[in-house]
Amino acid sequence: MKNLDDRVLSSTQRAVQSLRELIFCGELPAGSDHLEAELAERFGMSRTPVREAALVLESQGLVEMRPRKGIRILPVSADDMREIYDVLTELESLAAQQAALQGYQASDLKNLEAAINDMDDAIKAGDLEAWAQADDRFHTELVRLGKNARIEAIVAMMSDQVRRARALTLFMRPLPVKSNEDHRMVFEAIKRGDADAAHRIHKSHRQNAKDMLIALLRTNRLSRI
Repeated sequence: MKNLDDRVLSSTQRAVQSLRELIFCGELPAGSDHLEAELAERFGMSRTPVREAALVLESQGLVEMRPRKGIRILPVSADDMREIYDVLTELESLAAQQAALQGYQASDLKNLEAAINDMDDAIKAGDLEAWAQADDRFHTELVRLGKNARIEAIVAMMSDQVRRARALTLFMRPLPVKSNEDHRMVFEAIKRGDADAAHRIHKSHRQNAKDMLIALLRTNRLSRI
């Protein structure tokens, strides 16, 4: 039984990864419907792991399970992104504040600093995709440093929706120089143990990011594609 469970788990993980990749690259466009049997055949597996994968992605806001109609790929909604960013702003700002209270040494913050340095290098090279990957690392590490497992879990649950919206707008936004400056200031505040500054700077950073993302989604009519 254990070997069977392991095989099912492995297939489910593969199905989650495959579905995510097809959604993010646009091969499964927003608003499209797909039967479990169709996807199972495409992935070379049974329907059970596809159904389990769809339930995982449904909890992350990427798809909707529809009885007798299969799996619908959800659109990126500007209203949804406003709500998500409102939550992320509060939770990540709290994580930044808590991180500053931990009394970290420079060595404890090396991953956070490395992500910022990589973002700076990516901007110099004009590589926005590399910048986006380093930006993800920064925010993930920031939340981890806050040492609140519940904040980590909630932020992780929303991360796919944020990445998907950013993927649509990445090459429409201004070069993220100001964003990197904000990251550096949050890092410095955590390093010197200034919890109020870490909270204030990161909250402003996330609010600005929300305003820009929503404006891009609406201006370019991307919130329903």
